[in-house]
Amino acid sequence: MQSVGIISTGIYIPNDFLTGEDISRMSGIPKEIVEKKLGILKKPIPGPDDHTCEMGIKAAREAIKKAKIDPLDIDLIIYIGEEHKEYPLWTAAIKMQQELGAVNAWGFDVAMRCGTTIMALKVAKNMMKSDDSIKTVLLAGGYRNVDFIDYENPRTRFMYNLGAGGGAILLQRGAQKNHVLESHIITDGAFSEDVVVVAGGTKNPITKEALEQKLNMLDVLDPEGMKQRLEEKSMQNFLKVIRTAVEKSGYTEKDIDYLGILHMKKSAHDYVLKELGLSEEQSIYLNEYGHIGQMDQILSLEIAEKKGKIKEGDLVVLVSAGIGYAWGATAIKWGDCSC
Repeated sequence: MQSVGIISTGIYIPNDFLTGEDISRMSGIPKEIVEKKLGILKKPIPGPDDHTCEMGIKAAREAIKKAKIDPLDIDLIIYIGEEHKEYPLWTAAIKMQQELGAVNAWGFDVAMRCGTTIMALKVAKNMMKSDDSIKTVLLAGGYRNVDFIDYENPRTRFMYNLGAGGGAILLQRGAQKNHVLESHIITDGAFSEDVVVVAGGTKNPITKEALEQKLNMLDVLDPEGMKQRLEEKSMQNFLKVIRTAVEKSGYTEKDIDYLGILHMKKSAHDYVLKELGLSEEQSIYLNEYGHIGQMDQILSLEIAEKKGKIKEGDLVVLVSAGIGYAWGATAIKWGDCSC
C-alpha cells in the first residue's frame, strides 16, 4: 500500500477568552494555583456563533486552503468533534460535506472523547489501506465542552481547563510528506461512568429540578476512587501508548523529536517529558489555550511548525487521553519522505 501522509492542518480559535484570573474569581482557587499548577494563563471560550460543527468547518476551510486542493477531490469526511454540537441527534460530517462543497465525499462521525483525533487517524489510515477508492480524507470537528463546566464544583477542578475551538487534518494516500506511521490505543472501562453529565440521557432526562441541581453539567461521581485508580494507571498508560506506537513504527523512544501532547496540569506534562528523556523544547505546553479536547494535538502541531520546533526527518508523536478512559498515540515521520 502507498503511504498515508498529512498534507495540511487547520485550526480555528474563538476570539473570546477566560483568563486564569477569571477562573480564580469564579472558582475561589488562588490565581497562582490556576496559572502555575493547573497551567491555565487563558483559554478560548465560544462566542455567539462558535457552534461545534461550525468551528470544525472553519478549521477545515483553513486546511483545504493550505493544501491547495479542490473540495471535490475529498473522498471521505470523518467528523472528529464532540457529540455536544448544534443538535442532539445529528451527523455533523454530512453538514460539513455540504458547507465545504465536498459533494463527491461521504461522511460519518466518530467519538472517543479527547482521544478522538488519534483514533480517527488510525481509522482513516486503515480505511485508505483497505479501499482503493479513498485517496483523500478530511478529519475535522469542533469542541466546546467548556459549556458543561461548573466552576463552583470542586470535583471537576481538573477540567477547569476545558475550552473551545476547531481543528482539521487532511490526509492523502501517496503523499510524499508527513507519513502517518503506527498508532496504539488503550481503553479501560473501569472508568466508564466516573465522569458524566448526569441529566440529559435516557437514565435521567432533563427536568426543571435537574437544571436547578446543575445535573446537566459535568460531574465526577466517585472522585476519591477515580483519583486512586487513575494514579495507578494514567501516567503509565500515557507512556505505554507512546512507546508502543513508536516501537510498532520501527523506532524507539530515544528517536522521538517532538511530542504533541494534550493540555494537562503542569506536573503531569513535565513527568511525561522527563520519563521519555525529552526537553521542554521538544513539546509545547498549551497554557495559553487550555484543553480544547481532541483538537490539542492538531493545535500543538500547528504551533510547533510556526515556531520551527519540527524539522525535516523528525519523528513526531501525538498523544491523547480521553474520559472513559482512553489513551492513544500516533507516530508521524515529518517532512519530505519521497526518498
